[in-house]
Amino acid sequence: MASESSSATPLRSGERPLLVVVLGPTGIGKTSRAIHIARALGCEIINADSRQIFRGMAIGTAQPTNAERLNVPHHFVDFIEVEDHYSAGKFETDAIHWLMDWFGSHKTAVMAGGSGLYIKAVLEGLDEMPSNLGIRKNLNLRHEDEGIAALAKELESLDPSHAASMDLQNPQRVIRALEVCLASGKPFSSFHKKDSANRPFDVLTIGLEMERDALVDRINQRVDSMVAEGMKEEAAALHSKAQLNALQTVGYREWFECFDGQSSDAQAIEKIKVHTRQFAKRQMTWFKKMENIHWLNAFDTAAVENIVQETCRRRQWNMHQAFSAAE
Repeated sequence: MASESSSATPLRSGERPLLVVVLGPTGIGKTSRAIHIARALGCEIINADSRQIFRGMAIGTAQPTNAERLNVPHHFVDFIEVEDHYSAGKFETDAIHWLMDWFGSHKTAVMAGGSGLYIKAVLEGLDEMPSNLGIRKNLNLRHEDEGIAALAKELESLDPSHAASMDLQNPQRVIRALEVCLASGKPFSSFHKKDSANRPFDVLTIGLEMERDALVDRINQRVDSMVAEGMKEEAAALHSKAQLNALQTVGYREWFECFDGQSSDAQAIEKIKVHTRQFAKRQMTWFKKMENIHWLNAFDTAAVENIVQETCRRRQWNMHQAFSAAE
């Protein structure tokens, strides 16, 4: 039975709520760790993944399964149609609104994901970025005529720092970053706030990491599992919408090329593995630039549990339930 001062009960006078963030590269086990922590704290999870928000992409984006979401409720998963636009700025607004409502009756919440800009938006806030529909239209036309490589090269020239940490094969992100650069005359990265927003909650950020070879093995195994679960069939159902921004992502582009006769099934699967490993490397490049992250070995369950328990202990909060019972 949770006590009156447990991590799951309403805040007492003078207390600040706590957001526990679990981040790391794709395939490292963020979902299972986040669920383990949320069950012990007696709270729910905000999903911070820019692709898991879309419907119809459950396998290819490794969305939390129905069983996992029944175990602990997840928010911002599987709720947007692939035709719809959603941004880090919109996520900031929506996630902060959800947190403020949740913290009205709970001490803790968990946020988990691998989209660095989404996480940054919630923790630090984003500057208002300029938009220019004329420039965007021109960039989209150039993408059709010249391909993504030419636009990526221009972005590398205008904002090498941001280009080095992003997926330069993603037209939506390349075009948006270029739009901001061209509309403002400033690098896209200059609009990432240098001073954090003043959030009315405290943050414990846990970064998961492991040896490169171990992560490569996990990624390869996960791709094989996705294929067995029906990844190809999921991509085939979306093939007619291949031009949409939501589908310009690893795990779908490769299958679309296969369907268009550019590769075999085996080649598509191998490309997905290679591109996923490259994506994981870019994620870590982004996260390692962030401050105030407690980096822990993803396999070290005790270390993860200890830092959460100690954070609650300093606040004189009892855990909602023991970690041993949260499995």
